[in-house]
Amino acid sequence: MKKFVLAVLMTLGSLPLWAQSTAAAGIADFDAERSRLSAERAAIDARFEKERAACYQKFAVEDCLRESRKRRRAETDHIKRQETAINDIERQRRGAAELEKLDQKAATKRPQDTPEKQDESRQAQKDREQRAADHAASRAATAAEADERRRQLAEKEKAHTENQAKAAQKRGEAPAAVERFQSKQQKAEEHRASRARQNADRTKPRGAPLPPPPASPASAPSR
Repeated sequence: MKKFVLAVLMTLGSLPLWAQSTAAAGIADFDAERSRLSAERAAIDARFEKERAACYQKFAVEDCLRESRKRRRAETDHIKRQETAINDIERQRRGAAELEKLDQKAATKRPQDTPEKQDESRQAQKDREQRAADHAASRAATAAEADERRRQLAEKEKAHTENQAKAAQKRGEAPAAVERFQSKQQKAEEHRASRARQNADRTKPRGAPLPPPPASPASAPSR
């Protein structure tokens, strides 16, 4: 029985934190694990409320809210898969215990069984436990692959959303940038025209000097 539980815990990759600690002892504290998952779900909900409030302070409100909802849904789905795995392990454990009891009861009713028959019964029990462990491992592997695909898709969608937000921000800033450029161009043109006028004034040729005034009659010599 302990070997069965240990094999299931070691193969279920969807529960790495508690599988390592419980596998060493050969037991699983299902109530404590469910309490941990409940606390994680409460923390996810609290973080979502904070992110929701922060989204209303951003430019792309709907994109921010959509991204936060997707992240919350992915994390909540991961907790649900862990809860399902716990239920599977607990069910497999109860089933193995019942089978072991049946085998023990059958063994007590058949004291005439030969050692070969007893070996066959033990081997049949091991085969059943191995099939149950393989089934649990297959479910865990499928869940892990689904988590990885969802994570990659979430990262792509997040990058796409960020790029759209940046593009929208640039489009919103474009008219102001054009206006600043045109103003700068106009000032530069006015500056060039002013310099040209100044240069023209400096290079303009000076006029010929005025002739001296004619002599007055009083200053003419006497005969």
